[in-house]
Amino acid sequence: MNKNFDVIALGELLIDFTENGVSGQGNPIFEANPGGAPCNVLAMLNNLGKTTSFLGVVGKDQFGTSLRSTLNSLGIDTSHLYENQEVHTTLAFVHTFEDGDRDFAFYRNPGADMMLNIEQIDEAYIKSARAFHFGTLSMTHEGVRKATAKAIDVAKEAGLLISFDPNLRPPLWSSMELAKDQIAYGLSKCDLLKISEEELEFMTGTKDVKEGAHILLAQYPNLKLMNVTMGKEGSTAFHEGREVFHAPFLQENTIETTGAGDTFGACALNYVLEHGIEGLTEEQLYEMLEFSNGASSLITTKKGALRVMPKKEEVLAFIAGK
Repeated sequence: MNKNFDVIALGELLIDFTENGVSGQGNPIFEANPGGAPCNVLAMLNNLGKTTSFLGVVGKDQFGTSLRSTLNSLGIDTSHLYENQEVHTTLAFVHTFEDGDRDFAFYRNPGADMMLNIEQIDEAYIKSARAFHFGTLSMTHEGVRKATAKAIDVAKEAGLLISFDPNLRPPLWSSMELAKDQIAYGLSKCDLLKISEEELEFMTGTKDVKEGAHILLAQYPNLKLMNVTMGKEGSTAFHEGREVFHAPFLQENTIETTGAGDTFGACALNYVLEHGIEGLTEEQLYEMLEFSNGASSLITTKKGALRVMPKKEEVLAFIAGK
Protein backbone atom coordinates (compact mmCIF):
# COMPACT_ATOMS: atom_id res chain seq x y z
CA MET A 1 0.00 0.00 0.00
CA ASN A 2 1.22 3.48 -0.83
CA LYS A 3 2.14 5.50 2.24
CA ASN A 4 1.02 9.13 2.08
CA PHE A 5 2.74 10.10 5.31
CA ASP A 6 5.86 9.16 7.21
CA VAL A 7 4.21 10.00 10.53
CA ILE A 8 0.71 10.68 11.83
CA ALA A 9 0.53 12.08 15.35
CA LEU A 10 -2.60 12.16 17.50
CA GLY A 11 -3.18 14.45 20.45
CA GLU A 12 -3.30 18.04 21.61
CA LEU A 13 -2.84 21.18 19.55
CA LEU A 14 -3.11 24.23 21.76
CA ILE A 15 -1.91 27.73 22.51
CA ASP A 16 1.03 28.02 24.90
CA PHE A 17 0.97 31.46 26.48
CA THR A 18 4.62 32.11 27.38
CA GLU A 19 5.87 35.05 29.41
CA ASN A 20 7.58 37.64 27.26
CA GLY A 21 8.56 40.68 29.26
CA VAL A 22 6.63 43.22 31.32
CA SER A 23 4.31 45.99 30.13
CA GLY A 24 4.73 49.70 30.89
CA GLN A 25 2.24 49.19 33.72
CA GLY A 26 4.34 46.43 35.24
CA ASN A 27 2.09 43.56 34.12
CA PRO A 28 3.54 40.36 32.65
CA ILE A 29 3.11 40.13 28.86
CA PHE A 30 2.17 36.70 27.46
CA GLU A 31 2.86 35.65 23.88
CA ALA A 32 0.43 33.22 22.20
CA ASN A 33 2.69 30.46 20.84
CA PRO A 34 1.22 27.54 18.91
CA GLY A 35 2.03 24.35 20.81
CA GLY A 36 1.16 20.81 21.82
CA ALA A 37 3.70 18.02 22.11
CA PRO A 38 2.57 15.82 19.19
CA CYS A 39 2.62 18.77 16.79
CA ASN A 40 6.02 19.90 18.06
CA VAL A 41 7.27 16.43 17.09
CA LEU A 42 5.74 16.76 13.61
CA ALA A 43 7.20 20.24 13.09
CA MET A 44 10.71 18.92 13.76
CA LEU A 45 10.13 15.87 11.55
CA ASN A 46 9.07 18.18 8.71
CA ASN A 47 12.33 20.08 9.11
CA LEU A 48 14.11 16.75 8.68
CA GLY A 49 12.32 16.12 5.38
CA LYS A 50 9.50 13.85 6.53
CA THR A 51 5.83 14.08 5.49
CA THR A 52 3.51 14.42 8.46
CA SER A 53 -0.15 14.70 9.38
CA PHE A 54 -1.92 15.68 12.59
CA LEU A 55 -5.07 14.09 14.02
CA GLY A 56 -6.87 16.14 16.66
CA VAL A 57 -9.42 18.82 17.49
CA VAL A 58 -9.33 22.60 17.96
CA GLY A 59 -12.16 25.00 18.77
CA LYS A 60 -14.07 26.89 16.10
CA ASP A 61 -12.51 30.13 17.33
CA GLN A 62 -9.67 32.50 16.47
CA PHE A 63 -7.09 30.30 18.17
CA GLY A 64 -8.26 27.22 16.27
CA THR A 65 -8.08 29.10 12.97
CA SER A 66 -4.61 30.38 13.81
CA LEU A 67 -3.38 26.88 14.77
CA ARG A 68 -4.65 25.36 11.53
CA SER A 69 -2.92 28.03 9.45
CA THR A 70 0.30 27.53 11.47
CA LEU A 71 0.32 23.79 10.70
CA ASN A 72 -0.44 24.46 7.04
CA SER A 73 2.42 26.97 6.85
CA LEU A 74 4.79 24.36 8.34
CA GLY A 75 3.68 21.74 5.82
CA ILE A 76 1.88 19.53 8.36
CA ASP A 77 -1.25 17.99 6.80
CA THR A 78 -4.49 19.16 8.47
CA SER A 79 -7.00 17.01 6.58
CA HIS A 80 -7.91 15.32 9.89
CA LEU A 81 -7.76 18.37 12.14
CA TYR A 82 -11.36 18.70 13.31
CA GLU A 83 -13.17 21.73 14.73
CA ASN A 84 -15.54 21.67 17.69
CA GLN A 85 -18.27 24.32 17.74
CA GLU A 86 -19.09 24.06 21.44
CA VAL A 87 -15.68 23.82 23.10
CA HIS A 88 -12.88 26.36 22.89
CA THR A 89 -9.32 25.63 21.81
CA THR A 90 -7.21 24.42 24.75
CA LEU A 91 -4.88 27.00 26.36
CA ALA A 92 -1.79 26.52 28.51
CA PHE A 93 -0.05 29.28 30.46
CA VAL A 94 3.65 28.59 30.87
CA HIS A 95 5.45 30.16 33.81
CA THR A 96 9.24 30.10 33.33
CA PHE A 97 11.67 29.88 36.25
CA GLU A 98 15.17 31.39 36.44
CA ASP A 99 16.88 28.21 35.16
CA GLY A 100 14.56 27.93 32.13
CA ASP A 101 12.43 25.16 33.62
CA ARG A 102 8.70 25.76 33.66
CA ASP A 103 5.31 25.24 35.25
CA PHE A 104 2.01 24.84 33.34
CA ALA A 105 -1.50 26.07 34.07
CA PHE A 106 -4.03 24.53 31.68
CA TYR A 107 -7.41 25.95 30.64
CA ARG A 108 -9.02 22.69 29.62
CA ASN A 109 -12.21 21.92 31.48
CA PRO A 110 -13.07 20.93 28.84
CA GLY A 111 -10.74 21.93 26.01
CA ALA A 112 -11.25 21.14 22.33
CA ASP A 113 -8.34 18.67 22.21
CA MET A 114 -10.34 16.37 24.56
CA MET A 115 -13.23 16.22 22.07
CA LEU A 116 -11.72 13.76 19.57
CA ASN A 117 -14.10 10.80 19.35
CA ILE A 118 -13.93 7.27 18.06
CA GLU A 119 -16.03 8.10 14.95
CA GLN A 120 -13.27 10.51 13.84
CA ILE A 121 -10.70 7.71 13.58
CA ASP A 122 -10.47 6.97 9.86
CA GLU A 123 -8.82 3.56 9.40
CA ALA A 124 -7.66 4.12 5.82
CA TYR A 125 -6.05 7.40 6.89
CA ILE A 126 -4.15 5.79 9.81
CA LYS A 127 -2.95 2.98 7.53
CA SER A 128 -1.56 5.55 5.08
CA ALA A 129 1.41 6.30 7.41
CA ARG A 130 4.66 4.51 8.21
CA ALA A 131 4.61 5.50 11.89
CA PHE A 132 2.05 6.59 14.49
CA HIS A 133 2.98 8.84 17.42
CA PHE A 134 0.98 9.63 20.57
CA GLY A 135 1.25 10.87 24.16
CA THR A 136 -1.01 10.79 27.22
CA LEU A 137 -2.88 14.10 27.00
CA SER A 138 -5.27 12.25 24.69
CA MET A 139 -5.79 9.63 27.43
CA THR A 140 -6.95 11.80 30.35
CA HIS A 141 -10.69 11.52 29.59
CA GLU A 142 -12.84 8.62 28.43
CA GLY A 143 -14.04 9.76 24.98
CA VAL A 144 -10.66 10.81 23.62
CA ARG A 145 -9.05 7.80 25.36
CA LYS A 146 -11.28 5.45 23.34
CA ALA A 147 -10.39 7.31 20.14
CA THR A 148 -6.67 7.03 20.96
CA ALA A 149 -6.96 3.30 21.68
CA LYS A 150 -8.82 2.73 18.39
CA ALA A 151 -6.15 4.61 16.42
CA ILE A 152 -3.36 2.62 18.13
CA ASP A 153 -5.13 -0.69 17.39
CA VAL A 154 -5.56 0.22 13.71
CA ALA A 155 -1.91 1.32 13.49
CA LYS A 156 -0.62 -1.84 15.18
CA GLU A 157 -2.70 -4.17 13.01
CA ALA A 158 -1.43 -2.38 9.91
CA GLY A 159 2.18 -2.85 11.04
CA LEU A 160 3.02 0.82 11.63
CA LEU A 161 5.92 1.74 13.87
CA ILE A 162 4.37 2.95 17.15
CA SER A 163 6.07 5.85 18.95
CA PHE A 164 5.08 7.00 22.46
CA ASP A 165 6.07 9.86 24.77
CA PRO A 166 4.17 9.81 28.10
CA ASN A 167 4.59 13.60 28.49
CA LEU A 168 3.16 13.46 32.02
CA ARG A 169 1.34 16.65 33.10
CA PRO A 170 0.02 15.95 36.64
CA PRO A 171 -2.50 18.87 36.75
CA LEU A 172 -4.49 17.30 33.90
CA TRP A 173 -5.22 13.98 35.61
CA SER A 174 -8.09 13.29 38.01
CA SER A 175 -5.73 10.94 39.86
CA MET A 176 -2.10 9.88 39.52
CA GLU A 177 -3.31 6.25 39.61
CA LEU A 178 -5.20 6.84 36.37
CA ALA A 179 -2.12 8.55 34.88
CA LYS A 180 0.01 5.51 35.80
CA ASP A 181 -2.53 3.11 34.27
CA GLN A 182 -2.67 5.06 31.01
CA ILE A 183 1.11 5.39 30.73
CA ALA A 184 1.34 1.63 31.33
CA TYR A 185 -1.15 1.13 28.49
CA GLY A 186 0.99 3.30 26.18
CA LEU A 187 4.14 1.40 27.22
CA SER A 188 2.45 -1.91 26.34
CA LYS A 189 1.68 -0.73 22.79
CA CYS A 190 4.80 1.08 21.55
CA ASP A 191 7.99 0.05 19.75
CA LEU A 192 9.82 3.33 20.31
CA LEU A 193 9.68 5.09 23.68
CA LYS A 194 10.93 8.52 24.71
CA ILE A 195 10.64 8.91 28.47
CA SER A 196 12.05 11.49 30.90
CA GLU A 197 13.87 10.40 34.06
CA GLU A 198 11.03 11.87 36.16
CA GLU A 199 8.45 9.79 34.27
CA LEU A 200 10.67 6.72 34.60
CA GLU A 201 10.84 7.24 38.37
CA PHE A 202 7.05 7.77 38.49
CA MET A 203 6.49 4.41 36.76
CA THR A 204 9.16 2.35 38.55
CA GLY A 205 9.70 4.03 41.91
CA THR A 206 13.47 4.26 41.45
CA LYS A 207 15.67 7.30 40.80
CA ASP A 208 18.32 5.06 39.25
CA VAL A 209 17.85 5.43 35.48
CA LYS A 210 19.45 2.11 34.53
CA GLU A 211 17.51 0.21 37.17
CA GLY A 212 14.26 1.90 36.11
CA ALA A 213 14.94 1.22 32.44
CA HIS A 214 15.55 -2.48 33.08
CA ILE A 215 12.34 -2.73 35.12
CA LEU A 216 10.36 -1.35 32.15
CA LEU A 217 12.21 -3.44 29.57
CA ALA A 218 11.42 -6.58 31.59
CA GLN A 219 7.76 -5.57 31.97
CA TYR A 220 7.28 -4.55 28.33
CA PRO A 221 9.20 -6.84 25.94
CA ASN A 222 7.57 -4.96 23.02
CA LEU A 223 9.90 -1.97 23.67
CA LYS A 224 12.46 -2.17 20.87
CA LEU A 225 14.18 1.13 21.62
CA MET A 226 13.86 3.21 24.77
CA ASN A 227 15.45 6.63 25.06
CA VAL A 228 15.61 8.19 28.52
CA THR A 229 16.10 11.97 28.58
CA MET A 230 17.78 13.41 31.65
CA GLY A 231 17.71 17.13 30.92
CA LYS A 232 21.02 18.70 31.94
CA GLU A 233 22.48 15.18 32.37
CA GLY A 234 22.13 14.07 28.75
CA SER A 235 20.33 10.97 27.44
CA THR A 236 20.66 7.19 27.32
CA ALA A 237 19.42 4.71 24.71
CA PHE A 238 18.48 1.12 25.66
CA HIS A 239 18.29 -1.25 22.69
CA GLU A 240 18.68 -5.03 22.37
CA GLY A 241 20.83 -5.30 25.50
CA ARG A 242 22.95 -2.27 24.58
CA GLU A 243 23.11 0.91 26.64
CA VAL A 244 24.53 4.05 25.08
CA PHE A 245 24.90 7.39 26.85
CA HIS A 246 25.49 10.81 25.31
CA ALA A 247 26.35 13.92 27.30
CA PRO A 248 24.16 17.01 26.85
CA PHE A 249 25.10 20.11 24.88
CA LEU A 250 24.75 22.66 27.66
CA GLN A 251 24.76 26.29 26.67
CA GLU A 252 24.51 29.71 28.22
CA ASN A 253 21.80 30.84 25.78
CA THR A 254 19.04 28.65 27.26
CA ILE A 255 15.92 30.71 27.98
CA GLU A 256 13.25 28.01 28.39
CA THR A 257 12.96 24.27 27.91
CA THR A 258 9.51 24.09 26.23
CA GLY A 259 9.66 21.59 23.38
CA ALA A 260 13.12 20.18 24.18
CA GLY A 261 11.78 16.69 24.84
CA ASP A 262 9.57 16.82 21.75
CA THR A 263 12.53 17.89 19.61
CA PHE A 264 14.57 15.00 21.00
CA GLY A 265 11.73 12.53 20.39
CA ALA A 266 11.26 13.71 16.81
CA CYS A 267 14.96 13.31 15.99
CA ALA A 268 15.04 9.79 17.45
CA LEU A 269 11.89 8.85 15.52
CA ASN A 270 13.43 10.30 12.36
CA TYR A 271 16.58 8.20 12.91
CA VAL A 272 14.49 5.03 13.27
CA LEU A 273 12.51 5.85 10.11
CA GLU A 274 15.82 6.10 8.23
CA HIS A 275 17.72 3.20 9.81
CA GLY A 276 15.07 0.81 11.15
CA ILE A 277 14.45 -0.07 14.80
CA GLU A 278 16.23 -3.42 14.90
CA GLY A 279 19.93 -4.24 15.05
CA LEU A 280 21.16 -0.68 15.63
CA THR A 281 24.85 -0.61 16.55
CA GLU A 282 26.36 1.33 19.45
CA GLU A 283 27.79 3.78 16.92
CA GLN A 284 24.37 4.33 15.39
CA LEU A 285 22.71 4.81 18.79
CA TYR A 286 25.42 7.32 19.70
CA GLU A 287 24.89 9.16 16.42
CA MET A 288 21.11 9.25 17.07
CA LEU A 289 21.58 10.62 20.61
CA GLU A 290 24.16 13.17 19.49
CA PHE A 291 21.85 14.68 16.89
CA SER A 292 18.80 14.51 19.19
CA ASN A 293 20.67 16.15 22.10
CA GLY A 294 22.04 18.84 19.79
CA ALA A 295 18.62 19.69 18.37
CA SER A 296 16.99 19.82 21.81
CA SER A 297 19.74 22.08 23.09
CA LEU A 298 19.09 24.51 20.23
CA ILE A 299 15.34 24.69 20.89
CA THR A 300 15.96 25.84 24.49
CA THR A 301 17.39 29.10 23.08
CA LYS A 302 14.03 30.06 21.57
CA LYS A 303 10.59 30.91 22.97
CA GLY A 304 7.92 28.38 22.10
CA ALA A 305 8.67 25.35 19.95
CA LEU A 306 6.33 24.58 17.08
CA ARG A 307 7.31 27.46 14.79
CA VAL A 308 10.99 27.62 15.71
CA MET A 309 12.26 24.05 15.37
CA PRO A 310 15.88 23.94 14.15
CA LYS A 311 16.80 22.87 10.63
CA LYS A 312 19.00 19.83 9.99
CA GLU A 313 21.97 21.93 8.80
CA GLU A 314 21.70 24.11 11.91
CA VAL A 315 21.90 21.06 14.20
CA LEU A 316 24.84 19.54 12.32
CA ALA A 317 26.72 22.85 12.37
CA PHE A 318 26.03 23.25 16.11
CA ILE A 319 27.33 19.73 16.89
CA ALA A 320 30.39 20.22 14.66
CA GLY A 321 31.22 23.44 16.53
CA LYS A 322 31.22 21.72 19.94
